[in-house]
Amino acid sequence: MTALAVGLAVPEFTAQATSGKTVSLADLRGKYVVIYFYPKDSTPGCTQEGQDFRDLHPEFVQCNAEILGVSRDSLKSHENFKCKQAFPFELISDADEALCKLFDVIKLKNMYGKQVQGIERSTFLIDRDGKLVREWRKVSVKGHVEKVLDTLRELASV
Repeated sequence: MTALAVGLAVPEFTAQATSGKTVSLADLRGKYVVIYFYPKDSTPGCTQEGQDFRDLHPEFVQCNAEILGVSRDSLKSHENFKCKQAFPFELISDADEALCKLFDVIKLKNMYGKQVQGIERSTFLIDRDGKLVREWRKVSVKGHVEKVLDTLRELASV
């Protein structure tokens, strides 16, 4: 599999998401796609990041963008998280880590003094033709969603 790099096409993928949907990159052609990877449903940072995307969702829609959240949690956990937080976008369950590996977001992390494999909070912006145009890795939640939206606005206005 080719390494993902800014300026290159993102390989086609299909994944199970909330609301009984199957998400496919091919079905999203013609729209910008914001895919954000987060470690775990209902944890403080992940909840805040999701709420920030939720609160700015209308602005993303104005830019013809689809938002997708991804973690290794189950669809059942995602449905509860999405419902409780009133997210207007779908969450993808990546229990087999196929998308995590494609986007290279599984990293060695320290958790309570132990080394564990976990998702490094990351966001990717894919253009209307399926090319990766921007990536943010090792994301700090505060102000992040606004940065993504600003970048999207610049691209959408070109």
